[in-house]
Amino acid sequence: MIEKFNPPAVHEPAGYSHVTISSAGRLAHLAGQCPLDLSGSVVGEAGDFDAQTEQVIANCLAVLEAAGAAPADVVRSIVYVVSPDSRVLAAVWRRLNASPLAPAFTSASTLLGVASLGYEGQLIEVDLTAALPD
Repeated sequence: MIEKFNPPAVHEPAGYSHVTISSAGRLAHLAGQCPLDLSGSVVGEAGDFDAQTEQVIANCLAVLEAAGAAPADVVRSIVYVVSPDSRVLAAVWRRLNASPLAPAFTSASTLLGVASLGYEGQLIEVDLTAALPD
């Protein structure tokens, strides 16, 4: 249902695929998942990337399950991190890839450092597209 590969004419990426092809008939386009708890509040102390990343992981897993999908069904991911520091971005990426959500990031993935996100104090957001199993 999902084919992932790297063309020989481009560099070999670390952990993700340049191309992801889905033969699934239905896709779930999930809203960007923010580090919000059930009350709608941003979690953690100011600047706490770890707490926010953990909440985003939990939220992503919940919306994937509600859509009838699993992390391995993700065909595209975009990770937004409020930081110009590539070490911070890499730390968030490592944490995501050490979590139960990790299979989502083996498909076509993009990691971006951005100036700000929608909620005050928000440091991370993850946007996923999943191919729904038949």
